[in-house]
Amino acid sequence: MKKTVLFTAALFAGSVAFAQTGEITSNRGENWLSQDGDWAITFDAAPLLNYAGNLFNNGNNAGVMSMNNLISSRGYKYMTDGDGTGLGIGGVVIGGKKLIDANTAYRGQIRLGFGSHKETNLTATIPATDPVSYVDDVTKYNFMGIDLGVGLEKRVGSTRVVGVYGAMFDIGFGSAKKTMEYGNALSATNPGNRDTEQKMGSTMGLGLRAFAGVEWFCAPKISLGAEYTWGVTMSSKGHTSTTNESWNGTAVESTTTDGGTKTNDFGIDTGVSGASIGVNFYFQ
Repeated sequence: MKKTVLFTAALFAGSVAFAQTGEITSNRGENWLSQDGDWAITFDAAPLLNYAGNLFNNGNNAGVMSMNNLISSRGYKYMTDGDGTGLGIGGVVIGGKKLIDANTAYRGQIRLGFGSHKETNLTATIPATDPVSYVDDVTKYNFMGIDLGVGLEKRVGSTRVVGVYGAMFDIGFGSAKKTMEYGNALSATNPGNRDTEQKMGSTMGLGLRAFAGVEWFCAPKISLGAEYTWGVTMSSKGHTSTTNESWNGTAVESTTTDGGTKTNDFGIDTGVSGASIGVNFYFQ
């Protein structure tokens, strides 16, 4: 315990010395801080922190999010709930920066989401056979979500802790589709009425948000960033399009209709993004 306290005190003293002298270099003479003209790649640090936390508490969620979870939380939920919550602005993003001078940087970020989910159920053949045989009824879900953001960042400070603030503009698009394929075709022996496709109304979102936070350079050209944002968001979702097939007595008829609720939302809230933690890697 005593050694731990002494080690922590030494690290703190070293940080103070760096701040007082301004000579922020590593033992090998590497510059710790970002410089004019540097580029940076930013990754969301939350998955890394969750992974580390689960390792220490013996949690069962230490692995990377599976594709099944990704589909369930975004595309599949979007189709089954119909509320568009899986395809809004936010989520895990990859960001970048370009420092144009000591106090200013351009920022950009992107999130791309594509996926599918497939369910297959066995259904008895119609007309019935002896012994009983089965065919496949297949349901497929597909989704797409794209979020893009650009902004301007101002930087304050020349120590290992740098304050940042600025504004970002975001735009997001999303769509999802559900298709049903049946092993038994409609006929005189199998009349009926059933859906074959649903296209959820396309989602579009716009966001304008201000941010403020800090970057702590924990290693040469590597920093941890923490930010909080507040902003305006607008979104809209169109009607759902449904394709249906039915047996009219002599043939199969297919019709497509629009339905469901078209929604438009507007809000001013920290929930546009909230708090975030990122890892920044700088390079020339």
